[in-house]
Amino acid sequence: MNTTTQLLRFITAGSVDDGKSTLIGRLLHDSKSIFEDQFSAISKTSEKRGMAAVDLSLLTDGLQAEREQGITIDVAYRYFATPKRKFIIGDTPGHEQYTRNMVTAASTANLVVILIDARKGVLTQTRRHTYLASLVGVPHIVLAVNKMDMVDYAQARFDEIVAEYKAFAAQLNLHDVTFIPLSALNGDMVVDRGDNLDWYQGPALLELLENIEIEHDVNTSDFRFPVQWVCRPQSEKYHDFRGFAGRIEAGEVSVGDEVTVLPSGRTTTVKQIVTYDGNLQTAFAPQSVTLTLADEIDISRGDMLVRSSAHPPQVEKEFEATLCWLSEAPLDKNRKYLVKHTTRTAKALFQRLDYRVDVNTLQQHAADKLQMNEIARVSIKTQQALVFDRYDIDRATGSFIVIDEATNNTVAAGMIA
Repeated sequence: MNTTTQLLRFITAGSVDDGKSTLIGRLLHDSKSIFEDQFSAISKTSEKRGMAAVDLSLLTDGLQAEREQGITIDVAYRYFATPKRKFIIGDTPGHEQYTRNMVTAASTANLVVILIDARKGVLTQTRRHTYLASLVGVPHIVLAVNKMDMVDYAQARFDEIVAEYKAFAAQLNLHDVTFIPLSALNGDMVVDRGDNLDWYQGPALLELLENIEIEHDVNTSDFRFPVQWVCRPQSEKYHDFRGFAGRIEAGEVSVGDEVTVLPSGRTTTVKQIVTYDGNLQTAFAPQSVTLTLADEIDISRGDMLVRSSAHPPQVEKEFEATLCWLSEAPLDKNRKYLVKHTTRTAKALFQRLDYRVDVNTLQQHAADKLQMNEIARVSIKTQQALVFDRYDIDRATGSFIVIDEATNNTVAAGMIA
């Protein structure tokens, strides 16, 4: 298999009864991504339970059992590949108490598959998952109308669900939504098209996952390079080497390009682009590289290299953001926290708590505190200036986490407005 095969990260969302585990099992089985001993084990278990066919949902049953025992699990990841693409599946919990888990998984996803039971249609949970996906800027949404075998593969029922979902999606200004009818139990429109949905002319789920364009999911126009480490090798051969290591979060850079160091505002040019495999002439997001510069400039971890563009980043100590509170201890506006944004960590205070969002109804409510899994609009002031973009321009430079100074625990994740 080609080692440069593109990677797609996607998550699945849906309630316990929507067939999420069966869909993941079917996807892995029909794409020949499970081992023989795994299949043999679930076959024996299915037989013991008196099932006529192999229960593919057993591939993820361990996760469900752990939840039943009360063990906290953030996200269960599954890995598989086809000749066209590599995949990472984030299997997210469906219950409202796991809102923080879905936000965490969705923040790095290219795509979300939201399952709907064809018998039940669009539920409150469907709207909640859609809102959370739009909140963290997942570029592509697939609405998988599952259990079509339970409604006799009726096109009229599928069309009814699509119309209802489109009306809701319009409120969130969602554009890239694909609708697929399928039966995870029987395998129709998951990997193979099957024989029961001939009225549907769109792609099967795996076909869509293999071919959907994700090149534009990364901001390619605005160069952003947060400095992670100042590299000064202690050897005679490299005694005068001074490079700045990090990951390109957006855009591209070439040798000879003029760059500006923020927040200082000093300018210089790129002398070399160094990687483990040798020097490059041009590097792109999301490559990790070391840059050497033509001039000696005071640069340290947390600074950011940028180029002049139509969307220059903001350099501010105050900003507004949408915040998802992750901690069991509620937000205390009288306490200082740490904000970690790209590679910079700064002390911060919450100046305002504007409102809390009901993730089920999208209504806004006045709030003076924030509990675990709640989402709110806040205003934050940091001790040092941060170099950031709005989250809708760049997910990497528009996001941050909040850390409790006392415990060093991550207590919140935020998206700059």
